[in-house]
Amino acid sequence: MKVWVKFLHAVLLCVAAAGSAAQALPTVANGRIERLANMSSRFVDPRHVDVWLPDGYSTAKRYNVLYMQDGQALFDGRLSWDKESWHVDVTLSGLMREGRVPDTIVVAIWNTGKYRFSEYFPQKFLASVSEPFRRQYEAKYLENRPQADNYLRFIVEELKPAIDARYATRPGRASTFIMGSSMGGMISVYAMNEYPQVFGGAAGLSIAWISGFEPNFELPLAGFNYLRDKLAPPQDHRLYMDHGTLELDRLFGVYQAFVDEIVRDRGYTSANWRTWRVDGTGHNVPDWAARLEVPLIFLLGRGAGTP
Repeated sequence: MKVWVKFLHAVLLCVAAAGSAAQALPTVANGRIERLANMSSRFVDPRHVDVWLPDGYSTAKRYNVLYMQDGQALFDGRLSWDKESWHVDVTLSGLMREGRVPDTIVVAIWNTGKYRFSEYFPQKFLASVSEPFRRQYEAKYLENRPQADNYLRFIVEELKPAIDARYATRPGRASTFIMGSSMGGMISVYAMNEYPQVFGGAAGLSIAWISGFEPNFELPLAGFNYLRDKLAPPQDHRLYMDHGTLELDRLFGVYQAFVDEIVRDRGYTSANWRTWRVDGTGHNVPDWAARLEVPLIFLLGRGAGTP
């Protein structure tokens, strides 16, 4: 019970953090941040989008683009509910200096707090659950407003064109990636499968297959059915997934094992897929930050797919 209380409290604090830190720009140790402030959309509520540009950014070059969820937690802990950060600028800058990944821009999409679950829960999963469970889940977690499909339309139809127009990007699928953790990992994997022509790879850290805080079979089963039918083709996609063994992550292993069988059956191999049980880690930002270079190298690296 303490685990559920802790993470429910975390979600509530996300709402407060999204408002109280709304005007702050992240402080970064490497590169610089530019903000698309309160970016409006035809599909979802406005939110900040922070764009990280590496040291030496130049329009004379072209850059891969990594879209990341929960943007207020990626660079500067002052903006995050738990005062923790992924330190994406530090890790990615180091990998670029070492030549392990190519030049990359990060597009950090803020969550809106109240509608985080509503935007991050894969909407098409709902087609496979019972009507009573769907109604209960939508009321408890989704504010009776499932909007993941609209959230992805915002990213694909509005945000990506704006990024490609403003920055020196490589706009093609082979240079466009998406990543997140927990529900952010869920929506990132969903994005690749909904828009396989847009995203060449996705990474989900501590993917919350139970889609909440209580163990259940309906939502994981819905996810399995969706992946069976909609998983992006392995020939031109990369997929990274992991989970820890502590805190909420301790519930995920049994579901991830089943997902792994689906991915394997669809033809993914170590050349384009990595699944990883990270022993001794939990469902928290410091643990995700500590292993961030692994999914970054897998998605972006020239030796992607190697252990």
